[in-house]
Amino acid sequence: MFDIEPVTRTRTSQESRICIALGGGERDPQLKSGIRTPINFLNHMIEQWAWRACLNPKVEIELTGYRLDHVICEDSGICLGQCLGQVMEQAFDKGGTNGCGVACGMIDEAMARVGISFEYRVGFCLRPGDVRIADRAEDIASADLIAFLTGIAQGAQATLQIDLIAADDPHHLWESVFRAFGEATRAALSPCPWRKGTRPGVAGKITSK
Repeated sequence: MFDIEPVTRTRTSQESRICIALGGGERDPQLKSGIRTPINFLNHMIEQWAWRACLNPKVEIELTGYRLDHVICEDSGICLGQCLGQVMEQAFDKGGTNGCGVACGMIDEAMARVGISFEYRVGFCLRPGDVRIADRAEDIASADLIAFLTGIAQGAQATLQIDLIAADDPHHLWESVFRAFGEATRAALSPCPWRKGTRPGVAGKITSK
């Protein structure tokens, strides 16, 4: 992976102030303690993603109104997605990178497949197949985890697709998803000099005025 200059985005609303920084380099020994949202399982999932993506996030959330988990997840997802999009811009412009990746993640009985492509096109699809998605996992609603992932696709201007292959335990289900998402992110950031200055889609780099 190429050298990443740390990026930071802040999203402020009447409900919260969210500040997320994202960098590369050697693993931050404070990675776990630097992920601070008011939702324990969301912290755990961000850590799982970062560990597999080989990226170092810092997440700070200050609630300025009611605690609304759905809003926290949606807004922090958008903010993290914006950081990820900026990291990808660096990769494309510096030396070229794949810009897309597909990976499987697994833990115990659970398995998921995730694909992501950075082409300035926002798309999100979760296909559960025969897997039952429980209403909650630990201290978070599954709908809010989906909102977080949808926010990432929106913030990064990326297409994010998820296939659930197998799972019995809700914790394991989502952990397999975020592990796969991390691995797919790392694949997207893998060097590809052939794509220097462009994108994985044939439309190339898109600008709007």
